[in-house]
Amino acid sequence: MRCPFCGNVDTQVKDSRPAEDHVAIRRRRYCPACGGRFTTYERVQLRDLVVIKKNNRREDFDRNKLERSIRIALQKRPLDPERVDQMISGIVRRLESMGDTDIQSDQIGSIVMETLARIDTVAYVRFASVYKNFQAADDFEEFVAELRPSGEDQPPEE
Repeated sequence: MRCPFCGNVDTQVKDSRPAEDHVAIRRRRYCPACGGRFTTYERVQLRDLVVIKKNNRREDFDRNKLERSIRIALQKRPLDPERVDQMISGIVRRLESMGDTDIQSDQIGSIVMETLARIDTVAYVRFASVYKNFQAADDFEEFVAELRPSGEDQPPEE
């Protein structure tokens, strides 16, 4: 592992332990060249996934990109960061265990939507607004109306 401070390739592991989500190993490292200390995380990757976009373009699956989009949807929501990490790890494990290395971007979006719907409805609507490409306020109204149980979508009559 290359030292992020001086670039030395000969760093030493001082301590290893499971990360909070128990799906990664947290390693404390030390650089003998500059004395710098830093932490790395090691995750199991079952297979290399490829995302097939709507325009049929292919790109390598990027866990960080998935995490960024979910964290944006959850911004300022009262969720424990550890729970969010577990949710993201669960989504990645689900994608890796689907059996195929090629995954449609729509499948990923659907899995994220399904997961967010169970955890936080505001984040669910935020994510949906980007995923479903809402163009106007009417799109939001129609989507939110679908979330309400039947009979609650009409304003009370005067």
